[in-house]
Amino acid sequence: NNITIEKGSITINGVSLTVVNSLINQFSVAIIPYTFEHTTFGALKLNDSVNLEFDVIGKYVARITTLK
Repeated sequence: NNITIEKGSITINGVSLTVVNSLINQFSVAIIPYTFEHTTFGALKLNDSVNLEFDVIGKYVARITTLK
């Protein structure tokens, strides 16, 4: 069961972003140039650890709407 939903929110290192692609073990987000330039995202390297916070409410709402 995936913990992200497309068009849902995820917070990475304190920055709230929109999930654009959600698969079982991975997800993608869109980062606009302004956000990239004004955060530490540009300093991240492959395999760096990040803090993730998931949109649990959005996931439950998506689940409920598919059951109806």
